[in-house]
Amino acid sequence: MEVVLADALLARCGDPCALLRAVCAPLCAERAEALRLLLQRLAAVEPQAGEAEALRRAAWEVALERCRPLLCGGEAAAGCGERLRVARAARGALRHCVQLCGAPLAARLACDALSELAAGGGAGAEAAVEALVAAAPRLEEPALVARCVAAALALVREEGEGEAIPALVAGRLLPALGGNGAALRYVWEGLLGAGGTPRAGRALLALSALADALLPRGRPGPGPDARLCPQFWRVVQEGLTERDGLCRKRARYLLKRALDLSGGERAELRCPADGGDDSSLFWWSAEENEKLLQFWETYILVMETLEGNQIHVIKPVLPKLNSLFEHAVSGEGGCWLFHPSWHMCIYKRMFESENKTLTKEGILHFLELYETKHLPSSLGFSEFVIGPLMDALSESSLYSRTPGQLMGACPPLGMRLQKFLATYMMLLPEEEKGSFLLKFIQKMTSRHWCAVPILFLSMALAYIPECKILGTEGLHALRDVLQCTMITHQILLRGAAQCYLLQTAMHLTDVGKVSLPEVSSFLLSLRPEESLRRDTMLWMELCSWLQANERCFRKSVTSDFEHQETPSLCQYVCSLVGEYLKTPVSERENCFMPDWFEAKLVATMILLAADVEQMRNKHSGKSNIEWIELEAFLNPLLDVLMKLGSNAYIPTLKTDKSLQLLLKLLQTRSLKCSNTQDDGVLCFIWKSLMTPVESILEFLLRRLTTNELSTVGDLDRCDLYLALIPEIVNLCLQVSWKKVPYIKSFILSLTNASIRNLQERNCKEEPKLQEQIKKVASMASLTAVCELMDRKPEAHLDSLPSVDALKRFISFSQFNDVLKKPSYIGEESSLSEETTFQGWGKIVARYVRDQWICLRFVLSSFPTLAQEHEETSEMLYTVERSGKILQSALEALTILPSDQVLPVFDCMKVLVPKLLDSSEALCIEAFDLGWKIISSLSNTQLIFWSNLKAFVEFVFDTEVLAVAASAKGQAYAKIKEIIFKLIDMSTTKTGVFNVVLSHCCQSWIFPTVDERSALTNAFVNAGNYCELITEACVFGTVFRKDQSTHRDDHYVRVCAIKFLCLLDGSNTSHKTLMEDIFIKLLDKDEQVSRSRTRYYANSLQHRIKNRVWQTLLILLPKLDQNFLCGILGKVFQAGFGNNQASVKYFIEWIVITSLHRYPQFLNKFWDCFCYDEEKLKTSICTFLSVLSHFDIILQNTSEKKPALKKALIVVLQWCFNHNFSVRLYALVALKKIWGMCRMLHVEEFEALTPVIESSLQQVENMHGTGNARRNWQRIQDHFFFATFHPLKDYSLETIFYILPRLSELAEDEWISLSKFDRFTDIPLPPAFQWYHSRTEFRDLKPSDWSQQDMGSSSAETDSQTEWTDVQKKIIPWKNSTPSLDLEMVFQDRAAKLGKSNSRLIVVASLIDKPTNLGGLCRTSEIFGASALVVGSLHYIQDKQFQHLSVSAEQWLPLVEVKPSQLVDYLQQKKTEGYTIIGVEQTAKSFDLTEYCFPEKSLLLLGNEHEGIPANLIHHLDVCVEIPQQGIIRSLNVHVSGALLIWEYTRQQVIKQKQ
Repeated sequence: MEVVLADALLARCGDPCALLRAVCAPLCAERAEALRLLLQRLAAVEPQAGEAEALRRAAWEVALERCRPLLCGGEAAAGCGERLRVARAARGALRHCVQLCGAPLAARLACDALSELAAGGGAGAEAAVEALVAAAPRLEEPALVARCVAAALALVREEGEGEAIPALVAGRLLPALGGNGAALRYVWEGLLGAGGTPRAGRALLALSALADALLPRGRPGPGPDARLCPQFWRVVQEGLTERDGLCRKRARYLLKRALDLSGGERAELRCPADGGDDSSLFWWSAEENEKLLQFWETYILVMETLEGNQIHVIKPVLPKLNSLFEHAVSGEGGCWLFHPSWHMCIYKRMFESENKTLTKEGILHFLELYETKHLPSSLGFSEFVIGPLMDALSESSLYSRTPGQLMGACPPLGMRLQKFLATYMMLLPEEEKGSFLLKFIQKMTSRHWCAVPILFLSMALAYIPECKILGTEGLHALRDVLQCTMITHQILLRGAAQCYLLQTAMHLTDVGKVSLPEVSSFLLSLRPEESLRRDTMLWMELCSWLQANERCFRKSVTSDFEHQETPSLCQYVCSLVGEYLKTPVSERENCFMPDWFEAKLVATMILLAADVEQMRNKHSGKSNIEWIELEAFLNPLLDVLMKLGSNAYIPTLKTDKSLQLLLKLLQTRSLKCSNTQDDGVLCFIWKSLMTPVESILEFLLRRLTTNELSTVGDLDRCDLYLALIPEIVNLCLQVSWKKVPYIKSFILSLTNASIRNLQERNCKEEPKLQEQIKKVASMASLTAVCELMDRKPEAHLDSLPSVDALKRFISFSQFNDVLKKPSYIGEESSLSEETTFQGWGKIVARYVRDQWICLRFVLSSFPTLAQEHEETSEMLYTVERSGKILQSALEALTILPSDQVLPVFDCMKVLVPKLLDSSEALCIEAFDLGWKIISSLSNTQLIFWSNLKAFVEFVFDTEVLAVAASAKGQAYAKIKEIIFKLIDMSTTKTGVFNVVLSHCCQSWIFPTVDERSALTNAFVNAGNYCELITEACVFGTVFRKDQSTHRDDHYVRVCAIKFLCLLDGSNTSHKTLMEDIFIKLLDKDEQVSRSRTRYYANSLQHRIKNRVWQTLLILLPKLDQNFLCGILGKVFQAGFGNNQASVKYFIEWIVITSLHRYPQFLNKFWDCFCYDEEKLKTSICTFLSVLSHFDIILQNTSEKKPALKKALIVVLQWCFNHNFSVRLYALVALKKIWGMCRMLHVEEFEALTPVIESSLQQVENMHGTGNARRNWQRIQDHFFFATFHPLKDYSLETIFYILPRLSELAEDEWISLSKFDRFTDIPLPPAFQWYHSRTEFRDLKPSDWSQQDMGSSSAETDSQTEWTDVQKKIIPWKNSTPSLDLEMVFQDRAAKLGKSNSRLIVVASLIDKPTNLGGLCRTSEIFGASALVVGSLHYIQDKQFQHLSVSAEQWLPLVEVKPSQLVDYLQQKKTEGYTIIGVEQTAKSFDLTEYCFPEKSLLLLGNEHEGIPANLIHHLDVCVEIPQQGIIRSLNVHVSGALLIWEYTRQQVIKQKQ
């Protein structure tokens, strides 16, 4: 219509130039669109002879004076939408002006635009690009064309904040330049030439825009052939694995275009090889046309399927990967037909998937490749393994075990990794193995790996078959893995990884390329306490390796061996010891200790060499080993040690090194020999070291008691000296008691001298550093003495006279005595010494801690603190003194670091029981402060548990609990508060409750001798604090499935249950506790039931109730008749609740067992059937199930007939219930009861015989197509009725493992019997019989029938209101034309077709399924879209289309635009002012809920399979995506379109109302 109007206007107007000028001023949006239309018609018609020049001048004027300024926004009208319409009309007008004026105007526009871009562009860059777009097709001058291309590529490469300008260049300018033959070659060379390629995203954006020129449909064009460019294919491959989905889409689009072109023309081409690889990235042959098409179709199918990210969709396609490899490898020559990098793209895409399951599948498939297919070697594969594969392997969650695997078994990925690495190394050429393995190990050091991946990578390395390929660099790389990547890992995983890495070094190191110093440096990176410990299998394997290769190691550059006949290992160790003990002559003694590194190294190598010597002698058959080599190793050390006591001038560095080495040797223990005498090496070392003991002790005494320790650095020496004392004592006790007198003399002198030093008072205000260091060393010495007497009672050191002096000194000294920071003034002051003052606070903390360690020893050894006082005042003084000490302890807790409070807690454990009665407030303060410290330590793994144990021991001390409970005061309340705080902490930190419960149970039921003397009956505490046991019985947190956790909270419940099993029903206090716990658990069950009337299976409520009834069942046999009589009503009341199946079984079991023991309770049971049906509807099946075991209930009853009669009467009335499930339960019970009646031959029931027999016979033989017969059989086969015996199956295994398993409770609720044996030190009673279940019950599988009560599914419907709403069809024309006849409405609407008020166009040309098109047609018509664009109007005739559209096509304008015409159609609509909106997920897409639709909107919908093609995306003005919450990636295209159409309509309706 617009074209007709424009032609009519031009025909009526004689002067087109005047018409153009008239339309131009003033230029609003409507005039701009009119101007574009007029210029379009003028350019399409050949001008008359006299008008051509005038028209060109007018067009020139319009272009430069009107259109060009409009593009820059200079004359734009107000409002965003208005400006957009004007700018788009100006773009179209400018393009038509260039058509009218030709090359001169094009050149002028191009020069102006290039000048603007060169000046900085900024806001005018978009206008300049649009001017170049208009000029590009008519440019002729080569230099100008080259400048335009350079400017366009610079904009594409430019890395800025936004993507708008690059997208504009790629979407409009590059296609325009591509249409210019001269410009296309410049563009191609600029994109992929020697100048460098833009990043993949930008390069793909540009290449997609040029696809029609570079990869034309049909035959190849005159331009360059992209298929012959290796760089083009590298960009495509990079795009296929990009994280951005739009980049991947563009790469697939280019690949498809290349394949369509190659397959269509049956081309003969081969892309030149790229770099050093001989294989071609792409080739095509007419002979192999079908095979190539099949390969590439499968390849694209796999890549497109991976976009779905859903494993159930992708898994069926994965076998096609195998067919790709079959096509890719030549069977004859064993070479690659298709470049292997294409396969890498698939795997890399899988490795980088957000779906970890897909990542794992991809890794497993890749690893399996080398097990099943012998693929040709390729450099790219090695790079891929070290790059993307190892990056993917760093994810810990991939190494999970399969459901059937046992704990500790290697997961599938770990097994595959081992086989892959071994196979791959075998297939690699010999010259490549070393470099690949080195890069592999170095990759392990390039990042901070998690513990689990590093473990399985190390394991895989260790399983590589032995081959000598690693040199010095490889050994250093393995050492770096040990040192850099495992600092914070869990100890067990870290230790295992160290073992595997050592095995890797032994298997793969070429000993001819490494020296012994390099090997020893590597060995030192292993931690002895975690991996390389003496006498382990790994140690012996290392010794064998050293023995086998000791003469093969490379000679060290620094070595200078004189005696070549000596074995190299022995020679190296002798040299190592000698070099170690050499000290340089220095003018000033170094005040700092040497590093322990060298001492560890020398000690390790001495032991290794000694074990190698022992192994060599055993192989040679020698029975008496002379230890010549070991003696040679030790002699230099013994020489130094013998001189320590007599030579005061030995350099300090030498004494430090010798004592460090001595300590490391003394700390060595034998794992395989319990007695050191049986270990030849250690026995010889220890005997040798006995010789200098006197000299060493003399040296230590001199250093510790005189003023020789005078600097802060000397405190490290003090620690070394004190660490040696217990080792020397142990040495004397093990080897020779003759030296013990020397030990006692040393201890006596050390104690007395230390006390004297501490008693010295400094008169000066400013103490000197030397004096303060002496005090620190003296207190540390007393601490060492106290700890030695604690740990070595067999030495009888407590009999020394100095011990009494020590006791008196510690007992009456001032605690928390803080050392003042000294003033250090001296000429020899140095910077290193001054810097040590920054750590004075740590020294003071250590000094205070040592005081409390000494006090701990005194309190635990001598409870009475004032033995020398008179008897009358002794107790008073003791209490007063204890109070002051406790006050000091609280002060110590506030000043000591949290990691040093353990000795204070230990002292409080002794003090608090003495003071709770007299100083309750002080004790409560101790409780609070202790809890505060424990809370702060909860994230500190190493020191938390020891401190927690000490805290628990003093808070939950037997006497403390008893005194607090007797007073029932604030301390009692505080202890209960702490109980619940600890339980709360246990929910997030496994093991806290374990410590508390284990301590309490042990102390309550197995009190020590001391506790029994202080408290006659420790068990009273269990009753006073029974909440602890009650909470333990139901303890355990529930985690969501997505919360990865390996916690095992069964310890707490096992401990509590074992405690309850130890209770004796004949003991009055035990009986009282059990009854109290029973009542509290019933109350907890009632509380849970009240809090939620319905609860789901395996929810926390379900589990708590299940744990409650399990515990009640354990207690039941220990309860007497009187108590049961009182609480049985509560048990019945619980049975009325709406419970899960497992809870029902336990309730029924308890009822059956109770009635069996006391049949006189049957009358109470019959009362349960007397309630109205409303109450019984959720419980009747529970009570009927009890009757199904009526034979067990009446087992101990002499008069069975009355009970059977009552049972028959009760059951028969429920056999006729309207609920099918109730009838089934009643019939099961009837069958059991009637069988008992027949066995007893009860004559009274003869009248009922025909009725009951016929009923049972009918249910047994029922027929029909329904489920009745099957359900009857299922309920009879159910374990509770068929196999379970309430008496014979009463056992821990049934209650805690079998029944939860059969009732399909979550697996983490099953407590196996082994845990009752393995967990806790609490033993079960010797006479305990109830361990195992019967074999036939243990072997059962879960049934497909679960207990269902009538009403269990209708509990929520009781409160539903009556449904009053009804469905109503909307009549869309009802509101607008209420008075018109329906036929008139149809006619009127048909007459107005194409004139809808809506300005929405829905473009569905890419959709090819008639059902989707039919649905869209219906939706578009309902919401009043102005038109629906389809790819072909033939779809209208399709029956599926018509079935979905329900005649909507008759009321909606349909336009046919084929997919190949979409680019032109979209550009045309843009010039008409439409905003092109795509429904697509991209990096820059808008959320549908946040996007505001313009009035003139064109909605482009993508294809069902691939969405919007990549070549159309850059023609979009905006992409809109629908927010998603689920896992599935995309909606159906009709649904997506309907959501956007409705959102557009909603927004327009709101605007109209406003």
